[in-house]
Amino acid sequence: MSSTHDCGSDAAAYALGALEPAEAEQFRAHMDTCVVCRDEVMAFQQVADALPMAAPQQPVPRGLRRRVLGQIHEEARAASRAAPSRRRVLMPRPALAGGLAAALAVATAGVIALASGGSGTAARVIAASVGHAELRLADGHAELVVNKLPQPASGHIYEVWLQRGGAEPSPTKALFSVTSTGSGDVDVPGNLHGVSEVLVTEEPGGGSPFPTTPPVIVAHLS
Repeated sequence: MSSTHDCGSDAAAYALGALEPAEAEQFRAHMDTCVVCRDEVMAFQQVADALPMAAPQQPVPRGLRRRVLGQIHEEARAASRAAPSRRRVLMPRPALAGGLAAALAVATAGVIALASGGSGTAARVIAASVGHAELRLADGHAELVVNKLPQPASGHIYEVWLQRGGAEPSPTKALFSVTSTGSGDVDVPGNLHGVSEVLVTEEPGGGSPFPTTPPVIVAHLS
């Protein structure tokens, strides 16, 4: 990276761990003062983390390990016989970053398609008063995924509530916290029939039978 850093150009490479150690350290320092790059890395990182689970599992063919190791040994022997002055051809960084970003963009579409099951499952983005949240609805089931949500205070936890009409919010058994980056997810239990809103409040550890703080997340279902 140069001193005049092109914001976002290294985000994909950083999310995939493709930067050299010194470059990664420099990019981390840059992110301390650049919200654009932090957002890019977070978006790419979520996809990169989901990629290992996106591909269907297939049985390993018999003899594959032996063939792979044999090929590695053969290439090592060929490399040792090659001229030591052979130059290493490197892809220019802008092309590398662009290629990684494009690959992650394609992967994002694939992961979203897998998450939706390809059967019309709707992912509904909701507004939150703090952080970012997404409520994923499918066949009456809901999953709440949050990002950039502050960690609850010591001894506290986030609690999910269901609001039906003008009645008081009903507590659920869904209690959750978030990672150091503010990410987390939780299944919303119960039947959502007649539910007008899904709420999240910060409550004492173990939950509360009634909300004690204003909601930090409000998902309008109707």
